[in-house]
Amino acid sequence: MNDVPSPAELDALRLSLEVAVRSVGFSLPLAVLVAWILTRARFPGRMLFDAFVHLPLVLPPVAVGYVLLVLFGARGPIGAWLRSHFGIELAFTTAGAALATAVMTFPLMVRAIRLSLENVDRGLEEAARTLGAAPLDRFVSITLPLMLPGILAGAVTALAAGLGEFGAVITFASNIPGATRTLPLALYTAMQSPSGDALALRLALLSFALGLLGLLASELLVRRVRRLLGR
Repeated sequence: MNDVPSPAELDALRLSLEVAVRSVGFSLPLAVLVAWILTRARFPGRMLFDAFVHLPLVLPPVAVGYVLLVLFGARGPIGAWLRSHFGIELAFTTAGAALATAVMTFPLMVRAIRLSLENVDRGLEEAARTLGAAPLDRFVSITLPLMLPGILAGAVTALAAGLGEFGAVITFASNIPGATRTLPLALYTAMQSPSGDALALRLALLSFALGLLGLLASELLVRRVRRLLGR
């Protein structure tokens, strides 16, 4: 077995990291907002909104990719508008792979951030309010730092999960070498080749190692931040 990574392997690794990082960067601010709404806001339809946010966890990833294709494809209502007004095309592109990954990993971030927010001492926020702190000041100076372990855990977990996303990506962004063929898609392609056993094994081991490192990094970051916050 050749121990030197092939250009195809390095390209798949680069694309996987790029797609995962872009997906987290795109959805993390929205995940913080949604987690805050689900934890602190009370409004009609909140339970339905909660279910909708977590829907990608229970839907087949291929179904999510198909819905994205219908909405963001070249002839979809959102995709056609983006193309005509901004020249943006998402289907069958690296950006589209990042979008599909973001949708699939979004509930993981929301759940982690929401759990962290639920453990924030509301008395600290109330004390700051009585001292004249505005809502935004209270959020930035008190709530956000106390939420930080959950934000980091959610972001790193979503990053690790994004490295392994397959169904939604192949449905919405296809399996294009150099553009959308991430590690899972490269592994799938290698498995379809009669001579691809060695490559498939290396890609599987690489995916396993990246996933394990991501989960360990998430746990270590959370522990580090909790120590810094004295929790």
